[in-house]
Amino acid sequence: MHGRMRVCAKSIWGAEMLLSVENLSQRYGTAKVLNDIAFGVEQGACCALLGRNGAGKTTLLRTIMGLLPSPDGAIVFDGADITRAAPHIRARRGIGYVPQGRDIFSDLSVGQNIDIVMAANKVADRQAAKSEVIALFPVLGEMWHRRGGDLSGGQQQQLAIARALAMRPKLLLLDEPTEGVQPSIVQTIEDVIRSLRGHLSILLVEQYYDFASSLADNYVVLDRGHVVEQGRRDQMNAQKIGKFLTV
Repeated sequence: MHGRMRVCAKSIWGAEMLLSVENLSQRYGTAKVLNDIAFGVEQGACCALLGRNGAGKTTLLRTIMGLLPSPDGAIVFDGADITRAAPHIRARRGIGYVPQGRDIFSDLSVGQNIDIVMAANKVADRQAAKSEVIALFPVLGEMWHRRGGDLSGGQQQQLAIARALAMRPKLLLLDEPTEGVQPSIVQTIEDVIRSLRGHLSILLVEQYYDFASSLADNYVVLDRGHVVEQGRRDQMNAQKIGKFLTV
């Protein structure tokens, strides 16, 4: 375990934790943007991370992924302290990340986008992984040889999620996957996330209560870098949480 931090392997509800974050803080220069964040993601569960723009949600995901250093606190994943691990080590341990803005390789084909990620993460059965993501997102099979940059915004979002899933992750970090996506594809993404629950753990960043509450097993609300609410799905209350979200 890193330093003096000690993170429990179970949640307060007794469930096994895949990811535990304890006393995590983050700074940009002298500005502290995360303040002693503590929460966990259970095995096979979807945890919704809610809050307005600027609350610290993306910073938290980037810190969990190792794209930002962890100056304070601890991150434990699948029983291992990854607080100081490089991003590629976290990916190979089983963390898939879909950033806000998709960040696909626009000059590569759909198939090449997926193949390059599987190769980098040493996925054993690439054909099976390919079949799995096409089953989830059939449009990608139809566009397998088209450039990523030629896809619509909603199709690029499907590709970004498929690329992360092709790594066969244990934990999927999703940063506002419905942002700027047309309603029909929002429904597709919602259906895919629902189908994944129980098979892998998901940390879903969202601004909108209805989408998050339809999928979450647990929730955490950030406001100005602080955890202000957290609990189980049956404790979610639109009136209580709504004041911290986009109207």
